[in-house]
Amino acid sequence: MDTSNEIMYNQNSILIVAILFFLILLAHEAGYRLGQHYLNKTNTDVKTQTNTIQAGTLGLLALILGFTFNMALQRFNNRSQAVIHEANSISTALLRTELLPAPYDSLSHKLLKDYISLRLAVSNTDFAMVTEQKHLDEETKKLHQEIWLQAVKAARIDPRPVTTGYYISSLNSMIDAHGERNALLQLHVPEVILFLLFIVFITSGALMGYSSGLGNKRTTIPAMMMTFLISLVVFIIIDLDRPKRGIIKINQASMEHLMSE
Repeated sequence: MDTSNEIMYNQNSILIVAILFFLILLAHEAGYRLGQHYLNKTNTDVKTQTNTIQAGTLGLLALILGFTFNMALQRFNNRSQAVIHEANSISTALLRTELLPAPYDSLSHKLLKDYISLRLAVSNTDFAMVTEQKHLDEETKKLHQEIWLQAVKAARIDPRPVTTGYYISSLNSMIDAHGERNALLQLHVPEVILFLLFIVFITSGALMGYSSGLGNKRTTIPAMMMTFLISLVVFIIIDLDRPKRGIIKINQASMEHLMSE
């Protein structure tokens, strides 16, 4: 998914949530003042209808929030599974290097160890380090070619499918797992869904303020607490959706374990 034309994806998540928090409070205040303006021009029926509309909007808010959170969580889980799948593919290739004729068994084993270190370096590279990311991508491509070249040389010496053939099959799986993991890193919650979520949040804040303005007393503290909780959930959604930055990061234990093999 191309993120170059998106507004929010490259922005700081704390800044986005802070702006959302401020806009909800602003909408709440505007709604309250509008409600106060119509306080003496309304009746019980209008207040009841307003409360009904507010409840419906909050229900819509809960639905969209749950949908968005589930989408972000599913993508996070898919990325976590991709790391495990890639680690398993590399582990299989490491084991099958023993099937290769000398000296390609030890050479391929060393190259795969270097490949593991490189994949861990990619995982630990921050999103903002664009130059470093490009360099690591180029190194990964070169190492792919070198690993494959050694497999081709080994196949010329030992073309049997139950020895070198098994190793080449595991290499194919490893390269496919690499591509799958890179593809999953590019998938995130579509920005239009986040904009829709924010619009519903701000509208809900305005309706809560308007409903409060039609009453005799204002519920400031509960409204601020709810706004804070909404902003916190949005922060978690955004954080889950950004695999190389933020608080919640994908566990690399399965890949790190390969370094000891």
